[in-house]
Amino acid sequence: MLLALTEAACLTVTAVTSIMVLLGLAAERFSGTRFLASLLPFALGVLGLVLAAALLLIGWLRLRRWLLGRSPWLPSTLAMVFAAAMGLLVVQGQFYWAFGHFRTLVGGRAEAGRVTLAHQVFAAYRRLDPAQLQTLITRAQPYTRDIDQAAAAFGLDPDLLHGVAATESSFLPRPSGDGGQGLFQITRVPEEVTALAGRRLGVAPRVDDHRHNGFLAAATLRYYLKQMQNDLFLGLLAYNIGPKNGGLRFIMQQYGAIDFVTIQPYLQQLPRDYPIRVLSHALAFRLFRREGRLLAYEDGLNAVRIQQLGVPGL
Repeated sequence: MLLALTEAACLTVTAVTSIMVLLGLAAERFSGTRFLASLLPFALGVLGLVLAAALLLIGWLRLRRWLLGRSPWLPSTLAMVFAAAMGLLVVQGQFYWAFGHFRTLVGGRAEAGRVTLAHQVFAAYRRLDPAQLQTLITRAQPYTRDIDQAAAAFGLDPDLLHGVAATESSFLPRPSGDGGQGLFQITRVPEEVTALAGRRLGVAPRVDDHRHNGFLAAATLRYYLKQMQNDLFLGLLAYNIGPKNGGLRFIMQQYGAIDFVTIQPYLQQLPRDYPIRVLSHALAFRLFRREGRLLAYEDGLNAVRIQQLGVPGL
């Protein structure tokens, strides 16, 4: 039973990985909307993949009988070899490239928006000064525990919340000219957000307390993410705009925009750089947390590694 389960699991991993890679490669090769040049070849390729899978399954069943005649260990051992070969493929940059095309194929419009935003963040991270980033990371260390706890309390990525603090205050918690206070430059927040943060803290939150400031920021960001159907770009944009004049939701209703894609033409009148700055700083904190150092985007295979780690919260 154990040998049979091992064999089935390894063959499933091999088959699923192969399908993702092949469909991703086909999606890239035949991308477009022309029937003869793109749609028909891709459909024929999918048909060929189905037929090839059926033939391979038949071939495996025949080979399996032959292998069992020699040793009960051979089928599962060979299946593990196939799975190990796929594991080696997965850690290569070529797999990530093919898998990216597969995600775009399945994800459609939502994935296209995510990829566009991610590459804006990667480009912004590349332009950041490494010395300044290291200074921010050093300044953040006394507040890391409180920020991590605030993020956990509201189901947020802690590096994302670090990115908000880095953008708002550069981890220099002092009052600002527009009334913002603390690490996250808290000004006005909806009453239900204040109440929610208070329930998590067990006391009425005060903006001049670093821990309370973080919980208020996390509750506010979660509030706006929910309002924007978990669209990260719009959630951060709404967080930055706040409730003034009805907030981002009212602005989007005015323009008839419904998501990241449809709001793009109107962003000249909105602080469109704010989400990108937050996420590029958040990416730096993720890299430092995972790698123990900041990676130069253009060096070697760092771009692939950074893209594999992904943008916090995205």
